[in-house]
This record gives sequence, C-alpha cells and structure tokens, in this order.
Amino acid sequence: MDGLDFYLPAAVLFTAFAAKIPELARNRRDPLLLSMGVLLFVAGLVFLFAAPPTIVAVNDLTGVPNASAPLVYTVLTAFCASCLVLVVHWREERPGRARFVTRWVAGVYLAVIAALWALFLLADAPVERVHDLDTYYATTPYMREMIVLYLVAHLVASSVTGGLCWRWSLRVGGWLRGGLLLLVLGFLLNLGYDAAKFAAVFARWSGRDWDGLSTDTAPPLASSSALLIGLGFLLPRVGGTLSECWRAHRTYRRLGPLWRELHGIAPAAARPSVSWRDGNARLIARESAIHDGLLQLAPHLDGRVRAAAVARAAAEGAGPQRAQAVGDAAMVAAALAGLRAGSVPRDPPGGAGGVPPEGFRDLVGMAQALRTSPVVAGARAATAVRPRSPAAP
Repeated sequence: MDGLDFYLPAAVLFTAFAAKIPELARNRRDPLLLSMGVLLFVAGLVFLFAAPPTIVAVNDLTGVPNASAPLVYTVLTAFCASCLVLVVHWREERPGRARFVTRWVAGVYLAVIAALWALFLLADAPVERVHDLDTYYATTPYMREMIVLYLVAHLVASSVTGGLCWRWSLRVGGWLRGGLLLLVLGFLLNLGYDAAKFAAVFARWSGRDWDGLSTDTAPPLASSSALLIGLGFLLPRVGGTLSECWRAHRTYRRLGPLWRELHGIAPAAARPSVSWRDGNARLIARESAIHDGLLQLAPHLDGRVRAAAVARAAAEGAGPQRAQAVGDAAMVAAALAGLRAGSVPRDPPGGAGGVPPEGFRDLVGMAQALRTSPVVAGARAATAVRPRSPAAP
C-alpha cells in the first residue's frame, strides 16, 4: 500500500474532526462530544503516522532507525483506548461511573504506551524496516515484547468494545442499532488484523515465513476497520439529524394545503423569513402561521358543520382521529368559502362550539383532508352554493 492509501483516510478523518471544532468549542464540558472529537483526531493520526512515507520521514528526522514503530504503536493504542472511552460515555447513563471507567482505561493504556517506548529503547533494531517490522524483528529481544504488547492491547480493546457494542445492539433499534452493528463489524475486522499479525509473528517464532499475512493481509483489514468504526460512531448522530430534518420537511410540505387556505387571512405570517436550510424553524414558522390564521377565522367557525362532517366521515368508515380531522377541515373550508362569498356571519349559530376546547391538534390530518376528502369538498361546495344570511346586529 502506498502513501495515498493512508493519507486519504487521514484527510477524511481530519476533515470530520475540523467540522466538529465549532461544536466542541460550544460544548467543552460534554464528555461524549469530547470523546468523539478525540477519536476522530487520533484515528487520523493512526493513518498519518502509519503511511510508509511518514515512517521514512520520522526515521530520517530523528536519526533513529525504526523510531516510527513506537510512535505508530502509541497512536494505535491511543485509538483503541479512545474507542473504549467513547462507547462507555455513549452507553453509560451514570456520569460518575463513566468518569471512573475513563480514568481506569486511560491509566492502563498510558502504562502500555510507556512500556512500548521503554521496550523500544532497550531493543537493538538497527535496520530500518518500513513494511515488515513486526515480522523482521519478531524474534529480537525487547522488540519482540513490544510487538506482542501492542497487539495484545489492540486485541483486548477490540474484543471488549466489540462485545459491548454487540450486547447493546440487541436492546436498541433504528440508527443507533445500525451504528452499533457497523462498529461490531469494524471491531471484528480489527480482530482479523490481530489474528493475521499474530499468525505471522508466531510463524517466525517457529521458523516459518508467513510474512504476507502481516504485510499484505493485515493493512487492508485495518483500513476497512477504521472506516467502519468511524461510520459506526457517526451514523446514529448523522442519521438521527437527517431523519429529524426529513420529518420536519415532510410535515412542512404536508401542511401546505392548510397553510395556503389560511394565509390570505393572516398575511403577516404568510411567508416566514426563515432559511430553507433550517427545517425545524421553517416548520415552526408554518405552524405558527396556521395557528394565526385559525385564530383570525375562529369567530366564523360553525360547530354544526364540523359535527355533520364528523358523522359523515365516520359513516364512511373513517376512524375517530381521521373523522375528527375531516370535521375540523370541513368547518374551516366552509368558513373560508363563506368569507370569500361574503355570506358567513360573525359568531354564526353554533359558532361558540367551532373551536375545539383542546384546540386543533391534528394540523397535518386537517391539511390532508382539505386536499383529498370528499366530505370537505362537499362542505365547501354547500357553503358556496347555499350562502347563509348574515346574523342580526
């Protein structure tokens, strides 16, 4: 694998981290958000420092052959710890417990990192190995222990974190479950990476050459694993946001028929000055415009029209909620038709019961009934054809 295979994932991860910087700045005390930011940044460092050109550059810069080895193992170990910490903060509902586990994980993995550097300093590794250091030095004192230590730390973190994600995925659904399953798959690939590395190292110990498992099989597994783990952590957050935006946009569009009917009597709220990018704000503005229109129309609503429409809709097989929405829509349509014809009196007979005591709850149902219900069309047509006489002053 050349440098591009490492630098592209690193660029993606650093870009994702940079996109979160404003949110991190606004929520500095949010441990979950902080853990996510650390994971994205450390994952980018893994790919950056594991790239062969970076390995050569670090070795040349320090003047120490293979100085990149403990550096790469350090960031990989830190990545393992950050995955475990993020899952703990993601899942644990007790802040005190999450802080305790975080400190414990940080202490253990800092000790592992310190041991990695100590073993490297004790080892004799004069020949630079860019692609096959793990197998080349598999039998070298202290280098051997350093290699096994980082693999064991990686194996333990992948096993524990993957197991936590799997058990959690059995109890949840939706985007969270999808993200957890991606994490499980990513950590399974991590275990495959560990298995390939261990097999190649053990083969060296027994005098066999299975170096291809370490140099050719393990790196693609690591890249795929990092991609799946990153997606797994991001999917619930991004997916939930997208779902919320889609629901807001869909509700906004479905309210269109009711809003268009009413905006003529509440022109100040007809077109809210809200950016189209903010779906929730647009939805709230449209709902407010509809409520303003209904408030303006309230004196002209006739509860008898609604009662007749509810009864007709129920007779045609509509359920209680649907029949109520049809009745409300028919009452609104009749009042608007009468207003346009100049024939609906203010405070008509039955008008006192025009507005339900609980208000109009199902605005979407009303909007859809305005567009599709023949009962509503009939109420509108009846008002237009047979206008009522104005009320006596």
